[in-house]
Amino acid sequence: SSFYDETRQLINGDVDAALAAAHLVLEGESYCGAQEHFYLETMGAVAVPKGEDGEMDVFASTQNPTEAQMVVAEVLGVPASRVVCRVKRMGGGFGGKESRSVLIAAFAALGAHHTGRSVRIALDRDEDMQVSGQRHPFYGTWTVGVTKEGRILGLRARIYSNGGFSHDLSIGVLERAVSHLDNCYRMPATDFVGRVCRTNTQSNTAFRSFGGCQGMFLSESMLCEVADRLGLTVEAVREINLYQPGDVTPFSQPLDDWNVPLMWDQLKAKAQYDERRRAVDEFNKHSTHRKRGLAMLPTKFGISFGVKHLNQGMALVHVYMDGSVLVAHGGTEMGQGLHTKMAMVAAETLELPLESIFISETATNTAANTSPTAASASSDLNGFAVYNACKELADRLRPYRERMAGESFAKIAKTAYLDRCNLTAAGHYCTPDIGFNWAKNEGLLYFYFTQGVAIAEVELDTLTGAHSTLRVDIIMDVGRSLNKAIDIGQIEGAFAQGQGWTTTEEFLYFPSTGRLFTTGPGNYKIPSAADIPRDFRVELLEGADTSVLKTIFSSKGVGEPPLFLGASVFFALRDAVLAKRRQEGVSAPLYMESPATPEILRMACEDQLAQMARIPQTLKDGKTPFVIRI
Repeated sequence: SSFYDETRQLINGDVDAALAAAHLVLEGESYCGAQEHFYLETMGAVAVPKGEDGEMDVFASTQNPTEAQMVVAEVLGVPASRVVCRVKRMGGGFGGKESRSVLIAAFAALGAHHTGRSVRIALDRDEDMQVSGQRHPFYGTWTVGVTKEGRILGLRARIYSNGGFSHDLSIGVLERAVSHLDNCYRMPATDFVGRVCRTNTQSNTAFRSFGGCQGMFLSESMLCEVADRLGLTVEAVREINLYQPGDVTPFSQPLDDWNVPLMWDQLKAKAQYDERRRAVDEFNKHSTHRKRGLAMLPTKFGISFGVKHLNQGMALVHVYMDGSVLVAHGGTEMGQGLHTKMAMVAAETLELPLESIFISETATNTAANTSPTAASASSDLNGFAVYNACKELADRLRPYRERMAGESFAKIAKTAYLDRCNLTAAGHYCTPDIGFNWAKNEGLLYFYFTQGVAIAEVELDTLTGAHSTLRVDIIMDVGRSLNKAIDIGQIEGAFAQGQGWTTTEEFLYFPSTGRLFTTGPGNYKIPSAADIPRDFRVELLEGADTSVLKTIFSSKGVGEPPLFLGASVFFALRDAVLAKRRQEGVSAPLYMESPATPEILRMACEDQLAQMARIPQTLKDGKTPFVIRI
């Protein structure tokens, strides 16, 4: 009964009529838990007072230097022009340093202001987990109507996120969750409503995928139950419902650049899905206590900030007399390779070798009024800003290059300087046509979609609930990749993070206080080396038409979109559990929450031992459990 005021809804078509016409109407629920960012470098900042005019340098581990600058200035009571926030690099961010990190910068600056000395603050792991906030847990209920072939006619869904004690970014997370409930599937009639719950936990915040994976998880869980009831494979139900090019989403956006059906067919053939399905079924016939599972999962992730004004980037580029180039832009480097990509854009545009380009840091005195490095949009926004600045410089230098053909770029730059040519340029870019009205369901919510398909094969020990991921195959559409090595690395990392979210990473809280119980690596289990797929195959879609893309060099954002593909491990484990339940003669519907920890997997098998071990949760009046999931 405790909610924040805002709701988000997407209503299309007549859901009641669709349900009335359906062969099967099914109701159910879905839950997916929180997740800790667990970046290698915890949140920290160093504040250095300049000693005059109220100036302050803040070296912060933040994805959002401009917000850190503004908050520090407000706390100190000085204009923002007196505060410079600098970010050389971060040891990971994953969204956790988008809004929460600015508080640490402000605390350090306040101490430096009062003492007149440099102040450093760095949280230890337990402190960071307690105060930083995590991925929003989501609970959803749904009613779906389908044909006897499993084709969706209409879906009514109500989803609820745990926002914690304050708003933070919960409304933005909710918007993306609601707009990703369709995942990759045509739904002629929809009635989606989402709300944010106010609770006594730490305020939850941004996390890679930003609500998208939670929305998609609900729909995929629903399709599993639909397939079970109809006696079909869930892959057949997924395939028959896939969007086709030109279809329109529930938020009124046509799918002009749509390659999921193509990738589905390619991966199914290349990864030999049908042969492996038969092999898994044969293995399960002859293995009593070890079961294998196989799952094939698509994803569609919209690229753009939900807040219109954040869809802009800026850059400042200097050409020096020795021919070297310094690039400053608004994006921060946290290990995702953004600086490398920006240097490549500059080198390509200026027609210079990559070693001529240098990016020192991100700072608010060289790149002002920046957007946070988030939403998988930073290579687009900052890449176009760098391109625009470099294009201006290239145009200025063209007459000198033509006149001095064959000379080194250093001589050309020196000649241009002596001729009083401006060798500095600023670039700016804003995403065109973007902007969505939720009340009217009008406008362009996302600039484009990054898409992918994965197949996961697992083996489950049904006596312990432990599992191994035997093989994973992924194909991703990232447009014309700016750097294939970086993009494949991002896909692998995002997959592992999504795998952890749906399997091992369980959050438990003290119910009376809302305080986190599972702090630190001793209680909170991120994936280890043993959890990584033994056979991990990732490829990028080749040969697709990228002419419709209006992005930097026809590339696509890749940081967040692959994360949900990690849930293919969860659904493969569900497939393995179903095999065990069939062996035990269990016909009851299977409901599995995420994360699927060993305890949940073991008890879901419903064999005789599991039934004997089940203890009724009986509590005396006024008593609460020691710890709970939220």
